[in-house]
Amino acid sequence: MKKISVVIPAYNEERNLKKGVLDEVGNYLENKGFNFEAIIVDDGSSDRTVEFIKKYVAKNKNFRLIQNSHGGKAKAVMTGMQDANGEIILFTDMDQATPINQIEKVIPQFERGFDIVIGSRQGRKGAPFVRKLAAWGFSVLRGIILGLPFKDTQTGFKAFSKTSVDKIIPKIRNEWGVVHFRGGAVNAGFDVELLYLAKKYGFKISEVIVEWKYVDTERVQVVKDAMAAIYDMFRIRWNDLAGKY
Repeated sequence: MKKISVVIPAYNEERNLKKGVLDEVGNYLENKGFNFEAIIVDDGSSDRTVEFIKKYVAKNKNFRLIQNSHGGKAKAVMTGMQDANGEIILFTDMDQATPINQIEKVIPQFERGFDIVIGSRQGRKGAPFVRKLAAWGFSVLRGIILGLPFKDTQTGFKAFSKTSVDKIIPKIRNEWGVVHFRGGAVNAGFDVELLYLAKKYGFKISEVIVEWKYVDTERVQVVKDAMAAIYDMFRIRWNDLAGKY
């Protein structure tokens, strides 16, 4: 069985950690017999997130912690992906809006020859209207500006072959890591850039429907996130035209 690295970015996740999400992830993967490591990358949390995780990893050999200065979700995810030892590298959100058991829909796609597998939501049940409207607008612009054919690029549940990570991440590492406003940064444009380059470089990408539940979070700031994402889409297009990729 291929080794799987599960990368989980963390920013002020004390509330989710107290719910037992790490036990949920670890117990599931162990009970299913996966050969895995779980890499938690802290994005400069200001609460007791790091303290909690340190205690947890000390008792769970398959888990480890990497501490970053605050630079946003993209920086945290890339740090974990580049440090991963697995042949398949999955990143998932700490709140488990898409539960870890959805990995059962992902792994078979690699066995069918795909290099990247992305989770796709249906309907976004429970999400506020403004979030649904923003998602629709983002999807329209994404198609116009970048021509990406995917139904959903923003679900925090994506898996990559080690080969695709080694090719893509070095190209974009320096584009991310600066937070322009206070608090968490979801970096919506990061997922888009990953998939744009994956498509450009000819990697085979599969989109699978996954379970998803709406989880309210202070990290999602609709207006600021939308403006940043639009900027990133134009930046990605410009970078490509300028030969930076």
